[in-house]
Amino acid sequence: MTSQEAGFDRSVAPLRTELLAYCYRMLGSAHDAEDLVQETYLRAWRAWERYDPTRSSPRTWLYRIATNACLTALEARGRRPLPSGLVAASDPLGPFVQKENATWLQPLPDSLLDAGDPAGAVIDRSSLRLAFAAALQHLSARQRGALILRDVLGFPASEAAEILGTTTVSVNSSLQRARTRMKDAGIRQERLGEPSSAEQRAWVDRYMKAFEHADVEGLKRLLTEDVLMEMPPQLNWFVGRGNYGLFMEWVFGALGTDWRLRTVSANGQPGFAAYRRDGDGYRLHTLQIFTVTAEGISRNSVFQGPEVFATFGLAAGPDDRGPVDTGGGVQPGRRPAG
Repeated sequence: MTSQEAGFDRSVAPLRTELLAYCYRMLGSAHDAEDLVQETYLRAWRAWERYDPTRSSPRTWLYRIATNACLTALEARGRRPLPSGLVAASDPLGPFVQKENATWLQPLPDSLLDAGDPAGAVIDRSSLRLAFAAALQHLSARQRGALILRDVLGFPASEAAEILGTTTVSVNSSLQRARTRMKDAGIRQERLGEPSSAEQRAWVDRYMKAFEHADVEGLKRLLTEDVLMEMPPQLNWFVGRGNYGLFMEWVFGALGTDWRLRTVSANGQPGFAAYRRDGDGYRLHTLQIFTVTAEGISRNSVFQGPEVFATFGLAAGPDDRGPVDTGGGVQPGRRPAG
């Protein structure tokens, strides 16, 4: 390794994990975030000879490169909402509906942030929660950048302005507008009274046991009264313990009661991959990520799709490591029977 390569690795390699979290918050896609981090390091390596440490720290310099890459990507790709932030709530027994050419917020596997990297331990996982990430998608790209850089990462206004390529006045203005929009959306980054990670996992473990027994009443006892379920790529979403129970009765009636589950975690939240009986084996059906409060499970974000499954490295069956097969899932347009 040359001295130039060694200097580059020493200065910027430890920042890779936090940059991945940053790009995910900006883009709402684990796949896109990984691509943008790779692009950021490629751009940084090409410009390393011109880097002047007297003008900015390696961290600020690298964040500016990453931010420029994210802003360019957002111009072409737009935002990634969840259904609950896009359309009105639907009937839990109504037909499934898909929005053509929609791009949805995707979960971020916790394994991408851990991966044996000590830097992962300092990342604020509460700012990666699905609800927070979804709310960020309703901000403009520069408002999003200002809020993340200032309120999540703690950059001073002057450094945030340097990273965004603008003025301190502009950063402060974008930050105020972003805070207002997040407050109007009912999003608070602080999670006062949130159960510990172990307690959240315990709630979801109990949910998994009830699910494997097709015990709808048992599932309902673990939910808050205003629990929300959404299922991208379907537009359908609904609120309430009763509606949740109706939908789960349909699921077990239409798709069977023989399931195998495998624990996962994403966005600092517990979840599982669900495999339903298919002939002599089991087929990957959904990835489910839960929000847990002191009162119970308040949200279940259910994902389908080959890109999401591949990001989590999910196998076709619960006990093998074969390629992901996404067939056999809920088909759009099918009306659940009451």
